[in-house]
Amino acid sequence: MSRIGKQPVAVPAGVKIEIGKGSLKAEGPKGSLSQRLHPDMIVEHDASAGVIRVSRPTEAKRHKALHGLTQRLVTNAVVGVSEGFMRRLQVVGVGYNARAQGREITMNLGFSNPVVMKVPEGLEVETPSPTQIIVRGCDKQRVGQFAAEIRHKRPPEPYKGKGVRYEDEYVRRKAGKAFVGGQS
Repeated sequence: MSRIGKQPVAVPAGVKIEIGKGSLKAEGPKGSLSQRLHPDMIVEHDASAGVIRVSRPTEAKRHKALHGLTQRLVTNAVVGVSEGFMRRLQVVGVGYNARAQGREITMNLGFSNPVVMKVPEGLEVETPSPTQIIVRGCDKQRVGQFAAEIRHKRPPEPYKGKGVRYEDEYVRRKAGKAFVGGQS
């Protein structure tokens, strides 16, 4: 049995769940999500206990693989509409900064022109300081994808560590060329 797949998903108060053949719709205080699920997986909502259980029809290898995946997709939908997801990024470098204005984020990343990105629908971007970017939303995949797109504009380089990185990311540093004097 899948360790992740057999865990029941707790549904907090204020979250409405609709389960159809191959789909799940969740509505909560942070928004609403609809998630496609594999039609072979058995997803049951026990409203009285406030949990969702995922089970597989057979012990086939494919169903074993889909079991944990389906449980995680359901969990991410429920957590997203109740609490939401957040990804923090840091901008490191002299003169590097970011500024969120309306539905755009403007970043100065050492290029001749500022980098301007439109914020997708359903996401919020804020910059509490010029060197910090916070991406929020109810869809975990879209939050992570937009944070990765921001990071892709100037990934951290290994010599001075300048660029855009995730808050918990470790940038492995390399030694530069050492000065060798007196040798000709």
